[in-house]
Amino acid sequence: MAMRLKPRTLTAAQSSLTLPTILEHLKEGFVYAFGYAPIRPILIMVGVVSFLGINFVVILPIFAHEILHGDVNTLGLLMAASGVGSLIAAVQLSLRREVRGLGRLIAIAPIIYGVGMIAFSLSRSIGLSALLLAIIGFGSLLQSASSNTIIQTLVPDVMRGRVMSIYIMSFLGLISFSNLFQGALVSLIGAPNTVAVSGVACALIAILFARQLPKLRQMVWVSHPELAPRD
Repeated sequence: MAMRLKPRTLTAAQSSLTLPTILEHLKEGFVYAFGYAPIRPILIMVGVVSFLGINFVVILPIFAHEILHGDVNTLGLLMAASGVGSLIAAVQLSLRREVRGLGRLIAIAPIIYGVGMIAFSLSRSIGLSALLLAIIGFGSLLQSASSNTIIQTLVPDVMRGRVMSIYIMSFLGLISFSNLFQGALVSLIGAPNTVAVSGVACALIAILFARQLPKLRQMVWVSHPELAPRD
C-alpha cells in the first residue's frame, strides 16, 4: 500500500518458449548472476549461511527436551522467540527509506546470527535461550531481506526473475541438504557442538564478505551512480 510506482511500458512477452530457449535463458541468468562481481559474493554468502546455518525447526526439539529439559511449552516458547526476532528485523528494515547502508547490514547480520548460535549452544537456561533465539531470528531475517533488496536493486528488469530464482535456490533450496548434513553432524558430535560449529562458520564467512565490501561498493557506484554517497 505504501508503494508509489511510476507506470512504465512493458515489452511483449514471448508467445511460446521452446526447451532450447528456456535453457538459453537459464544460462544467461547464471552467467549474469555469477559474472557480476557485486552480486556473486552475496549469492554465495546466502547459500553458505543457508547450508551451514541451523534450520531450528528441525533441531529445536532436541534442545527443548534433552538440553533444557523442557516440554512442548518450552518448544513453543523457543519457536515463538525466533519469530519475534524476525519480526523486529522486518519492522526495522521497513522503516528504512533507501538502499544505502544495506551492504554493511549484510556483512553484520551473519555475525549476529553466528555469535547468537554459539551462545545458544552454551545456554542451559530457557529464558536465555529464548532471548538468544530472538537475536538469531533477527540476524537471519536481516541478512536474507537485505540481500534480497540489494540484489533486486542492482539487477536490471530483464534479468530480475532469473537472478531471483537463483537467490531463492541459494536461500531455500540448500536448506534441505543442510538438514541432512546437520542431522548427520548432530548424531556425531551432538546438537550443541553442531550449533556452535555452524555459528563459527557463519561468522567467518561474514567476515570474509566484510573484507570485500569496500571494493564491491566501488563497483556498484560505477554501475549505479545513484547509490553513491551524497556530497
